[in-house]
Amino acid sequence: MDRSPAPAGLGVLTPRSVEEARELLVASPRVLARGSGTKWGMTDPPPDAWLMDMRDLSGIVEYQPAEFTVTARAGTTLRELQELLGEHGQYLPFDPPFVDGGATLGGAVASGLSGPGRLRFGGVRDFVLGIRFLDGQGRLVRGGGKVVKNAAGFDLPKLFCGSRGRLGVLVEVTLKVFPAPRAFATLVVPFDSLDEATSALRRLARSPLEPHALELVPPEVLAGDPGSSGPSLASRAPTTLVVRGGGPPAALDGWLARVEAHLGRRGQRLDGEVERVLWERLRDLRWVPPTWRLIRLHLVPSRLPGADAILQRLGAIRHYSVAGNVGWAAVSPQVGWDEVVHSLQALGVPAMAVRGAPPGGVWVVTPPGESFARRVKQALDPDGRFGAL
Repeated sequence: MDRSPAPAGLGVLTPRSVEEARELLVASPRVLARGSGTKWGMTDPPPDAWLMDMRDLSGIVEYQPAEFTVTARAGTTLRELQELLGEHGQYLPFDPPFVDGGATLGGAVASGLSGPGRLRFGGVRDFVLGIRFLDGQGRLVRGGGKVVKNAAGFDLPKLFCGSRGRLGVLVEVTLKVFPAPRAFATLVVPFDSLDEATSALRRLARSPLEPHALELVPPEVLAGDPGSSGPSLASRAPTTLVVRGGGPPAALDGWLARVEAHLGRRGQRLDGEVERVLWERLRDLRWVPPTWRLIRLHLVPSRLPGADAILQRLGAIRHYSVAGNVGWAAVSPQVGWDEVVHSLQALGVPAMAVRGAPPGGVWVVTPPGESFARRVKQALDPDGRFGAL
């Protein structure tokens, strides 16, 4: 796997063991851990920091298929983890993104990002049982445990989800995993307007049908990956509702029929390879042009039309995930950050840069809860070795 370059002016540390990571950490006044760099806007290291590349600290530590738990080092790629789980009919239901880009387990936890499967089963923070990490003083700390029924101590694993390396250097993670459905099927339903599609999405999200994933995507996202020979689902509709279900193959026909009845319209059914490739495209956000900024918005479905109007004015490609609770927006680098920040601040929902950080930090629109985060930061990193929040 090719190593992505470090930002200009930064030195790189490459530990191959926990002890080596601790020694390098203690010897460096400012350190920021990174995996493969697939979410490079979220790293945003200060100019005087050393970048600690965690990819050599990898491998499965313990896997108990019968207990539905797996422990791996932070630099382990999600691809390796998925392949191991797949051999035992298990998977990660929260769909961590950028698997094909080489995303690592530590990066998945530190970013706190989940994919379409979060709708039914919860996000990454709901699957992390335990962690080991180095704090700002070089101490190796364990939080949580290696079993599902664990209630010991302060819930440090949850705090590290989305911490972006600012609380410590993750070296090991324990996850709970789920049995994989025997089959998946998807219904693709075009709509003439976003308002109509959003209304259908909200009805379906409140229904007892329990879809595995529920997305609103524009034609650009359905059209396929640039330069790819994979399947293309060309559509002239302004927006398309994409619904995924999983379970026994014999039950999926009836489930899809109930979805169509609930929506009051027919859709195109996808199975097999075409279905799998579509969801990998959505999970890994392959539709984002390589040089464009990628922004994640924390939405609620009622705010979706207003958000879409603002993003449309910015010329963004939009994809609404997790039943309209997450917005992904790709924005051309020709659009100035001032315009992006001003527009999203007017919307009033938290938004963060996943690729291409704005001046002054990762957050385009800052979420609430900063005072609590600062207290946790002071306890784990009193000298600010990992930079500011």
